[in-house]
Amino acid sequence: MDSVSRRTVLRSASVLAGAAAFGGLWSQAAPPALANAKPHREVAQDARMLWRRLPKSWRDGPFLANGYLGVQVYAGKTPETLKFMLSHTQVQDQRIQWEAGIGLSRLPIGYLTLTLAGAITAVDWTLDLYNAELGGTITTTQGSVAFSAVVHNDLGVLLVSLTPSAGETQAAWGFQPLESATTRTVRKPPEYVANPAPETGDGYCAQPMLAGGGYTTAWQERAIGTRRLFAATVAYSFPGTTHTSDARNAVRKALATNPDALLARHRRWWNDYHRRSFVSVPDKQVQRFYWIQLYKIAAATRADGPVVSEWGPWFPEVGNSWTAVWWNLNVQVTYPIVNSTNHPELDAVTETFRRDHANLEVSVPPAYRDGDTYALSHPGDWRLRPGGTRSVGVPGTTSKTDQTGNLLWGLHNVWLAYRHHMDKRVLRDVLYPTLAKALNFYRHFLFTGPDGALHLPLTRSPEYADAPDCTYDLSLIRWAARTLVDTARILRLDEPRVPIWREISAKLVPYHEDPANGVLIGDGVPLAASHRHFSHLLWLYPLREKVWDAPGDRDVMTRTFTHWAADQTAWHGYSYAAASSMNSVMDAPEEALRYLKFFLDRNVVADTELTANTMYREGSNFAIESPITAAQSVVDMLMQGSGGVLKVFPSVSATWRDASIAGLRAEGAFLVDASRRGGTTEFVRVHSEAGEPLLLQHGVAGDVDVRDEHGRRLPWRAAGPGRIAIGLRRGGTAVVTPRGGRADFALRDVPALGPAPAWGLPS
Repeated sequence: MDSVSRRTVLRSASVLAGAAAFGGLWSQAAPPALANAKPHREVAQDARMLWRRLPKSWRDGPFLANGYLGVQVYAGKTPETLKFMLSHTQVQDQRIQWEAGIGLSRLPIGYLTLTLAGAITAVDWTLDLYNAELGGTITTTQGSVAFSAVVHNDLGVLLVSLTPSAGETQAAWGFQPLESATTRTVRKPPEYVANPAPETGDGYCAQPMLAGGGYTTAWQERAIGTRRLFAATVAYSFPGTTHTSDARNAVRKALATNPDALLARHRRWWNDYHRRSFVSVPDKQVQRFYWIQLYKIAAATRADGPVVSEWGPWFPEVGNSWTAVWWNLNVQVTYPIVNSTNHPELDAVTETFRRDHANLEVSVPPAYRDGDTYALSHPGDWRLRPGGTRSVGVPGTTSKTDQTGNLLWGLHNVWLAYRHHMDKRVLRDVLYPTLAKALNFYRHFLFTGPDGALHLPLTRSPEYADAPDCTYDLSLIRWAARTLVDTARILRLDEPRVPIWREISAKLVPYHEDPANGVLIGDGVPLAASHRHFSHLLWLYPLREKVWDAPGDRDVMTRTFTHWAADQTAWHGYSYAAASSMNSVMDAPEEALRYLKFFLDRNVVADTELTANTMYREGSNFAIESPITAAQSVVDMLMQGSGGVLKVFPSVSATWRDASIAGLRAEGAFLVDASRRGGTTEFVRVHSEAGEPLLLQHGVAGDVDVRDEHGRRLPWRAAGPGRIAIGLRRGGTAVVTPRGGRADFALRDVPALGPAPAWGLPS
């Protein structure tokens, strides 16, 4: 038996052994090795993460979550214990008198322990992404335990099924609460004290908060024949005090329900989730990483829940100071992937602004709170509150900060959500009113200079330097003004402010440039040292103000990027992801892949790295945005849809001679399927949900046929080399193939370039 097929058999056996502990349901699912398994399941299960060594911390352990309750599994404090670290995206303090990182801080909860009779000597675990299920075996000096674990998607309850051998029948569960206090030390006031000690009862641990409300962890176990089913959850309430009854009732409900029925519901959601889009590329390190990030983002966020904080749903046990929601880049780069992969059910950004926009006034400096001005300070909580007296400061004064652009950049995510679905309700109800108030903040400070242009006084380019006419702010102002004009037109509004927005767009000072190094940080402020943020490059990506298709834009794009990339000593993970995407939009596929692979190869730069389980550390801090951002970099290689042009396989490396995509969503509400085989595009299929104009760069060599989904010819016209314009109505589909060719629409996991190890601790 060769090594590849032997690994497949071992992985399948490990998954089956653990999942069998739940009951008979597993037998209804096709084993991973079957040839007739659906491609979505095949690629998701190929990306499953493996553990052949006991993980030690959040950096290398498996993780489960449902957007609320998060669980990580790794070694306990003794050789006989296994730790299940708990966290919850809603559990935060409510002492709003202090800034969010302190007074509205995410709070530690605690961890479950599974204490075994013997010391752990080996593990054989699989995290099955397709089913969002961790399963396998734990071997000890006294025997073994087969187990399977899920954080149930609907109930938000951790379910762990155990089947112990004779020597491990006494394996016991326990719970250890952690101190209910912020782990942040930056600007921590001397009068800060932890919340009161927890109150422990039979099967629960309640944690009251000084501000009112609190959170409770509850757990219970029952026997099912020779198996044991354990359930645990965390419930939070504020200002009410229902958290204990809520947690205990949730556990009782879970244990009173047929476990196979529970598992079937859980799997149904996750299987449907993974089938909404499809990506297969020949570099299986990249492919597996990509599918893990799709699993991670669904585990981390849901549209009706909190927007992701730096931890997501997972608590970093040691030394983390990032205890709230980071709106100065982190949220903004995390969420684009939910649009392109066709997952609106994960878009917490749009729903957060819809629900909590009124809280944005608190971030405006008091002198400018006029009822028509919004801003977004950083950090904040998931309700957009900055806490304490924090604001974004006043440009041109000593109180200025680098947070003036946070809100506009965050609202660009809402614009992307609109563009990918063309739902005018998003424009009317969320983007338009909030964006107008966000731009109003800058209107207080824009002034006309001697040159007749509108200028901006001193602000701060994020994490770099103070500058007048700061490029970061100017790019966001220009985008906002143009977007508001477009939105008023789309919604057919009689809007008296349109002339003002047009004037801002027309008269805003151009970016200050250096002939050799491109766009500056601001007026008279060059980029003179390595800079992890790409804040002075937002106009290139993701705002896409200047585009490679316009020959006059190419020089400034190239000069500015080249200068930024010349010194990477201070770059972090998202820097490499951004560099990859920027190269994709600048028609440099080999460079795009090189930057992505540098990050995926776990190179350590500026004391940051991608960890073994595809999480990400910066020093001792835990952040999840960089890996998820890198998944969007993969999409940018395979499909781009901005600027009115839909491009298929626009930045695919020459080494990727095969690729298969389906269900990817582009701006204009287009769903895209395509196949590349032997270096040639076989077909492109585009379905229009909104009837928007379609200008397609199809990538098919030579003459083409264009037909609808029934094989009937569609009218089209040439619109440049390799581009065609197709008039698709709402609900229509166009299929482009080589002239005389016939498309095989079957999805496929394309052949691998070579071996690639599994993520996790596979050896």
